[in-house]
Amino acid sequence: MGDELTLQGLHDLAEGAAVLGTGGGGDPYIGRLLVERELAEGRRVRIIGADELPDDALVLPSSMMGAPTVFVEKLPSGGGNVAAFRALEEHLGRRAYAVMPTECGGLNSMIPLMLGAQLDLPVVDADGMGRAFPELQMQTFGVLGVSGSPMAIASDHGDTCIIDAGDNKRMEQMARALTIQMGGASYISDYPMDTAEVRRTSVHGTLSLCRDIGRTLREARAAHTDPFDALTAMLADTIYSLGVVLFRGKVVDVERRTVDGFARGKALLQAVEDPDDVLEITFQNEHLVARRNGRVIAIVPDLICTLATDTGAPVPTESLAYGQRLTVYAISTPPIMRTPDALACFGPAGFGLTDPYTPLEDLLPVS
Repeated sequence: MGDELTLQGLHDLAEGAAVLGTGGGGDPYIGRLLVERELAEGRRVRIIGADELPDDALVLPSSMMGAPTVFVEKLPSGGGNVAAFRALEEHLGRRAYAVMPTECGGLNSMIPLMLGAQLDLPVVDADGMGRAFPELQMQTFGVLGVSGSPMAIASDHGDTCIIDAGDNKRMEQMARALTIQMGGASYISDYPMDTAEVRRTSVHGTLSLCRDIGRTLREARAAHTDPFDALTAMLADTIYSLGVVLFRGKVVDVERRTVDGFARGKALLQAVEDPDDVLEITFQNEHLVARRNGRVIAIVPDLICTLATDTGAPVPTESLAYGQRLTVYAISTPPIMRTPDALACFGPAGFGLTDPYTPLEDLLPVS
C-alpha cells in the first residue's frame, strides 16, 4: 500500500516544498539530508492518500516550530520529532496509524517523512496549509473545527511537554513561548485526527504536488526551456490552477530580523530595465504581500514565491541578499483556503495587514 519515495522523488519533493514554502517554512535542504540519512540506513518512506487510511485510524501531524533563520544556525538532530510524537501517543493512550504534514511548504514537508521512516509509518499525502504559514492556528484543520490540542512539544535536549489549550490561538501562544525557551526551535505533534477528519479538513495531494513541481523545474532545466512557463502549465491542471510571473528584478535592499520567534522583514526589488519600477515584499517567515510601485499585486493566502531568475530555484527569506536576480512568482491558493472562515484565520487580517484579500486572478493586469 502506498507509494514508496525514491531518492530522486525526495529531491524533487524538497524543491517543490521550497517553492510552496513561499519564502518560509525553513529550508528543506537540511530536512532532505535527514531523510536521505534514513534512506541510506535502509529505511523507507511510504506516502499514502487520505482515501487509503483505514476508517478507524489515528493520524498525528508532525512538524518543527520556530524562526527559519534558527534552523540555518542550529541544525536539527532528528530525535525530538520522535519524542513529541510518542509523548502525544502516550497522552492519548493510543498508537497512531500514520503521520502527516501540518504544512507542505519548506522544512516541514521533510519532518514527517523523516518520522515516517524512523517509525516505519505511512505519511499521508495531505496537509493543513497547502503552503507554509508561521502560526499553528493557521490550518484548514482548525478552520474546519479540529482542535489542535492536546499537542506535544519537544526540544533537541530531551524536554517534552503536553499543551492542552482552550483554543488553537492560545495553543500557538503557549507553544511559541516554549519554543523560544527551547532555543528558538522545537518539534511538535498536534491536531490529532481520525480518518474522517483528515479527509474532511485537509488539503489533499500536496506532497505529490511538491514532487511534481520539483520534477517540472528539474526537467525544464535539463531541456533548457523556461522553468516558469513549465511551472505555469503544470499548475493549470491542479487545485492551485494559476501560476504567474509577477516581476523580474534584482534585490536592492533586505530588512530582516528575528522577533518573537519569527523572521520578519521586507525585501525591495528593482526592475533591471527600469530602476523606477520596484517591488516590495513583506514577510513574516513567509511572504505576505507584494506591492509593485505601491500597488498590491498579490496577498496572502495566495502564494508569493521568490525564485532564481536563471534556474527557477526557490530562494527563502533567510537567503535573500543584495544583488540577487529574482523572479517573483505567484500561485493561487486552493478553494478550501479561500472560504470566509479561512480568510479570517490566515488571510491579511490574520497578519495585521490592512489590505483586503483580493484573489490573485483579480489583481492581474487586464490583457
